Order: sequence, then C-alpha cells, then structure tokens
Amino acid sequence: MSATTGNRRPRTAADRLGLPALRGHGLFVTGNLIDSVGNGMLLPLGLLYFTEVLGVPLAQVGAAMTIGQALALPVTFLAGRLMDRVGPRRVVVWANVLSAAGFALFLLARDPWHVAAVYVLVQAGINMYFTAQRTLITHVTRAEERRAWFAFTGSLRNIGLAAGSAAAAGALTVFGNGSLRWMIAADAATYLLAAACFAALRTAPPEPDTAAPSTPVTRAADTRRYLLLVAVNLPYVLAQAVLAVLVAVYTTRALGLPASAASLLFVINTVIVSACSTVVTAHVAPKRPHRAVALGYLVLTVAMAAFALPALPRAAAVAWVALIAAITLFSVAEILLGPALSELSVSLTPQAAGGFTQGLYQFSWAAGMVAAPALFTLLLETGPLYPWGVEAAACLLGALAAPALRATDRHRRRNQR
Repeated sequence: MSATTGNRRPRTAADRLGLPALRGHGLFVTGNLIDSVGNGMLLPLGLLYFTEVLGVPLAQVGAAMTIGQALALPVTFLAGRLMDRVGPRRVVVWANVLSAAGFALFLLARDPWHVAAVYVLVQAGINMYFTAQRTLITHVTRAEERRAWFAFTGSLRNIGLAAGSAAAAGALTVFGNGSLRWMIAADAATYLLAAACFAALRTAPPEPDTAAPSTPVTRAADTRRYLLLVAVNLPYVLAQAVLAVLVAVYTTRALGLPASAASLLFVINTVIVSACSTVVTAHVAPKRPHRAVALGYLVLTVAMAAFALPALPRAAAVAWVALIAAITLFSVAEILLGPALSELSVSLTPQAAGGFTQGLYQFSWAAGMVAAPALFTLLLETGPLYPWGVEAAACLLGALAAPALRATDRHRRRNQR
C-alpha cells in the first residue's frame, strides 16, 4: 500500500451519498426542513380554504391570488437591499415571520380584496426567503461544498413539501374541510418555528475578495453575464411550474387519464429528487456548473418531448409509459439544473451573492411563477402539443447559452484561492 493510499481518509456513507458535512448545521437543516413543510401545506390549503370554508367564488379567489402574488414581485429587490444592510440571516428570519403573519390573517379574511392582501404578505415572505437563502448558504458553509449544500437543501425541500402536502391531505381526509382553520394556524406556527431556528444560527460571511477591483469594462461584462444567467434560469422556472400548473390539466383533459395520474407523477418526481439529488450531484453531474446546466437542459428537452408524445395521433396506448419516462427524465434534469444554477447565482461574478443580484435572480423566479399559469393554459387551449413544444424550445436555447456561463480565468483564480 502506498503512503498516499494509507493516509487517505476512508470513504464514509456520507461521502458515498454525496452529503456535505452536516456536523454543526443542525439548526440550519431543521429551519430549511420546517420552512418547506409550511410551503407544502400551502399548496392544498389556500384555494380550498377560501372557496370551501368562506364560500368565495373560485374565479374571484384565483384572480385575487394572482393579484397578490404580482404585487409582491418588487419585494425581491427590497429584500436584496435589506440583505446588504443587515445580512441574509435576518432577512430569512423576517421572511418566515412575514409568511406566518400572512397565514394568521387568512383566518380574518372574508372578501376577495382580503384574499389579495394576505397573499401579498405570504408571497412577500416567500420572495424574501428565497432572495436571501442562497446567500445564507454561503455564510454557513464552505465554498468547496456549496453545490453539495444546494443539492442537499433541494432534497430537504422536496421532503418537506411532500410531508406538508401529505399532512394536509391526511387531515382533510380524516376531519374534512372543517379542519382547514386548524391547519392554517398550524402552518403559521411552522413558519415561526423556522424563524426561531434561523435566528439562532451563527453565521460568517465568506472571506472578501482581496484582488484588485474590476475595471468599469469588466464590471459591465460581469453585469451582462449575470443578466444572461437570469435569462437562462427562466426555462427552468417555467419547467418547475409544469407540475403545479400543467400536468394535471393535460393528463385529464387532453389525454383522458384519471385525476390520480398527476398525483402519481408528482410522487415519482418527489421520490427521485429527494433520494438522488446529493448522489447525482456528487458523483454523476459535471463538476463545472455551466456544463451541468447544459446537460440538464438537454435532458429536460427530451423530457418535454416525452410529455408531448401521448398527444400525438394514435399514441394514446403508450401514454403511461411516455409519462413515466418523461417524469423520470424531468427529475434527473431537475437534479442537474437546480444545484448548478444556484451555485452560479452566488458565484458567477464577484458581486453575485450581493443583494441586488440575488434580488434580480429571485425576480426571475417570482415573475416566472406568476406568468406560468396564464402562459401554459393559453398554449394548452391552442393545442396539447404547444406547451411542451414551447418549453422544449426554451430549454434548448438554455442549453446553447450555458457555455457562456463558465467562470472567467480571472474569477476562477479568485475562487481557487
């Protein structure tokens, strides 16, 4: 046995699973998990509560939710400015408190304008949280583990979403719609508990870059590259909205499948992403994030084609096979894209983790999620192949643009110090 082999640290189960070093990060992990549980409960609760318990017409609730979410869009930039002043930890704490207040006020809402107002608060909290959360990861973890942490927190988020959705579904099944008020209160409490976890964190910003300041030309080039990243992120944002907005309507109306089909596809996606994110990111995905983005978009393009396949003439017989293949490819692409895009969002340029750039990056998420329902339903009304074709074309453009996101020699040297 060579000396090198003899001194090498033996691989642990955590290494094989691609997990980052978790020791000392219990509060951070718990806060992320609890916040995701609250988000998971949000999905089935909001619409049901206002329509079934309060009796507000469905169309009015939908319009009020959209208005509230749209009014909260500028919060991403306000949160970015706040983050530069007080740091990401406090912004994450206040974001959870704001979401808790929004849910508590659900219990007082009666009219459509009330619905819009509470959704402004809830969505403002969500936008604040995700504006600061990526930078917070850079304050509590080491740079060489950054993508592993993005993959791990992505897994936690899927686990939390599934747990929250399952808890809400179980309560509704056992106790009926009468339990919605109690679940709303419980959801508000989860956000307060997450806020307490983040408030107790000890954080330290990464070591500042000691290299010579960029020239004006270089700063302008950095800005253009970051704007390109924001544009490249948009197809991924729309793809994330596919499961929530498009799949259920497509499988039932266009393909004539039972309503349970969308739930099954959601479960498959959750299991794959939760179980495989860290392993694939550590051992399979390209090490350079721009290459992982390019590969992820190519896989996602194929997934969109697989989703569209059952809508072709005389292809209904292969609907289930095509859909399961599509959601599997979709999940693999999500694992490749999510951590890599998040890593780029805080490392592409020297100022990437700052408030303005993170606000801009999160704005692409918030705006895409607001636009997705109208976009996908309009395309689906035009024809069942259109939404998949448009999204596939956008993903292909993302794959072609991804090589321009590689680190410059100047910035790569800075990251290696």
